[in-house]
Amino acid sequence: MRFEKVIPTQKLQPYISYFAISENDKIAEYKVFPSPGLVAGFQYRGKLTMINQHKETPLASAGVTGISESCKIFKSSAGVGTILVYFTETGFSHFNSNPVHELFNQSVALEDVFGKSRIAELEEKLGNADTDQQRVKITENFFLSLLKDIHSDKLIIEAVKLIYDSKGAIRISELNKKLLISQSPFEKRFRKLVGTSPKKFASIVRFNSVLKDLSCGKSLTDLCYENNFFDQAHFIKDFRQYTGNTPEQFRRFQ
Repeated sequence: MRFEKVIPTQKLQPYISYFAISENDKIAEYKVFPSPGLVAGFQYRGKLTMINQHKETPLASAGVTGISESCKIFKSSAGVGTILVYFTETGFSHFNSNPVHELFNQSVALEDVFGKSRIAELEEKLGNADTDQQRVKITENFFLSLLKDIHSDKLIIEAVKLIYDSKGAIRISELNKKLLISQSPFEKRFRKLVGTSPKKFASIVRFNSVLKDLSCGKSLTDLCYENNFFDQAHFIKDFRQYTGNTPEQFRRFQ
């Protein structure tokens, strides 16, 4: 399997963290864990399906997956080739005027978001490209053409920063106080731009912090303490929700 990251052109960097070229010669089934940003994918070769309760659902060759509260299982055909677009936390809102929270827990065809003819044209160009550099350039040009001239919501960007600084452990009431905004309007703005509630986003940030620490071989007790869980039972429950496994099971499978 090949997975290579590419940093986007400077104009796109506030909105797209990176592109990735993913290729696999063999049929593969894999889990994707919740992340704090949306991801779009374009299959220039092969097909992708989603598995839910042992049922396979074919996915569009160009699609976007919103923020999710649980892991998703995908299966790729042999010889699959995909260019992935990893958006920054508020990045997708700069290409699409619809509220981002409408994509929460969803994987949808990009033609439903950006229009059938526009996506068909992009897919044709990607299918005719011969190199990674060409595919990335084509995808960059596509998103540059969609980039909206709107102001970034600095309050939400600051909220995202504060959540990361706390490794997802900050209370939303404390966040409201720091930002001098009441809960209801803050949550509405946050969900519209980020794709989920501040509380759920913070939980996903904390989960990803735990994943990073887990790979370092830390004990469950240390993980609970360092990531501000009330107790081990709460920690294990949250971890199972996001991965489908307990922390110890997860370690054994890695």
